[in-house]
Amino acid sequence: MKLLYAPASPYSAKVRMAATYLNIPFEAVKVDTAAAPAILVDANPLGKIPTWLADDGTAIFDSRAIMQYLHRLSGKALYPRKDEKRTEAEVLEALCDGITDCLLAIVYEKRLRPAEIVHQPYIDRQWTKVERGLSHLEAHMPKLGKSLHGGHFSMAAMLGYLMLRFPGQWENGHVALTEWPEKFRDRFPEFSDLRPAG
Repeated sequence: MKLLYAPASPYSAKVRMAATYLNIPFEAVKVDTAAAPAILVDANPLGKIPTWLADDGTAIFDSRAIMQYLHRLSGKALYPRKDEKRTEAEVLEALCDGITDCLLAIVYEKRLRPAEIVHQPYIDRQWTKVERGLSHLEAHMPKLGKSLHGGHFSMAAMLGYLMLRFPGQWENGHVALTEWPEKFRDRFPEFSDLRPAG
């Protein structure tokens, strides 16, 4: 099986970490989405990453669909079995993915627009959402229980992306959050190699 990804992509990092944690073998294939390579667009008409290519040729995308696929492939080992705990994991994943959406929107606004037409009010609205999300996490810090789950990997990817693209801009007032990656690394040493990287 193959995972089409980019090293800086937080959603790619989330999937790579989850598959590694579950001991699901896969080949990580770097792709440049801007170049729209055939291996990507033939599998995913949106040309987005991550895209998972199963052994039978099936293409699975986006990251949450891949996570659910990995859950089934692993014998349902990625999300809690009890309904209440599973809902908690899925809401954590949704929150962290949503924060990541805002972070990517900021990066793209600054990177893809000429400086003279970058819309600062849009960036400010996205950052307000990020701050609210981080404050919520700080006040409701998820526990690292006996097993890691999809929400944990989403949170690790999101914090890894903050560490990569927004160093020094998010840590103030978020003591527990700034300490969380190290605690996560203690449980999942591969975080150092699989987190978003420039």
